Amino acid sequence: MVEAALPFPNFDPVLIHIWGHFGIRWYALSYIVGLLLGWWYVVRLIRDKALWKPPAAKPPVSVDDVGDFVVWATLGVIVGGRLGWVLFYGTFLCSVSPDAGYCHGLPGAFLTDPIRIVAAWEGGMSFHGGLLGVIVVLWLFARQKKIDMVRFGDLIACAAPIGLFFGRIANFINGELWGKPADVPWAVVFCNQRILEAYGGRCPAGIMPRHPSQLYEAGMEGLLLFVIMYVCLRVFRLHERPGLLGAIFLTGYGTFRFIAEIFREPDTPFIGWFSLGMAFSIPMWLGALYLYWYALRPQAKTV
Repeated sequence: MVEAALPFPNFDPVLIHIWGHFGIRWYALSYIVGLLLGWWYVVRLIRDKALWKPPAAKPPVSVDDVGDFVVWATLGVIVGGRLGWVLFYGTFLCSVSPDAGYCHGLPGAFLTDPIRIVAAWEGGMSFHGGLLGVIVVLWLFARQKKIDMVRFGDLIACAAPIGLFFGRIANFINGELWGKPADVPWAVVFCNQRILEAYGGRCPAGIMPRHPSQLYEAGMEGLLLFVIMYVCLRVFRLHERPGLLGAIFLTGYGTFRFIAEIFREPDTPFIGWFSLGMAFSIPMWLGALYLYWYALRPQAKTV
């Protein structure tokens, strides 16, 4: 075995043990921190008068609207993320490759044991499902509040990398979604005493060094994408063309996720080397193309 340059720490996925299987998990905390910091960041953008001088005369929403939307977004992320996993992975991928380690009788088990549909505590959340959930609640929220969905969506897109960063860090702490075997100096052996105890003396990732693909994604989808969105907003003032920031976010996430999938161990085989995560980048790029057209079409006006 090649010695890993970065041994995997003996992280406990439960930050605070309360009683039995109940506790505060790092993964749940990443959702909470991501939503709260995203809320704070969007409010800060709205209150920044330098962003809203002509032609961007005023923010698309009020500070109170942002607070209200956080509740909607939380439901969208959780419900969409779980249902997305059930449909995309638990149903589709487990039908294609029923021997995948996480399937355990899925999708048939969804019918014989329906509680598994909502059993997110056993693992299983999809970013793409969460994204669809947020888009749906954003549309409903905009209709109810009579606000511009596209302009508000641009601000949300600027904050989204915050949640992505913390989510990927939580994936690393949990020792899940690991990368492919690697001989790079920073490769990690995703095996420690906690994982051995949890899985009956074995480590699902084996004992070979692997790419820490969760950290690659945290860096690209989180930090780098946040900087790109920040520069596009602050320096180039692209919020003055509604839809352009949303397009850049979809382009950036789709591209960075595609790159990360090259190093990440696929959840289960899809089409040779082409993983389902890569496939999901295609509709994101198509959505970005529509938003580019929307923002740059000749009759479009700055706000």
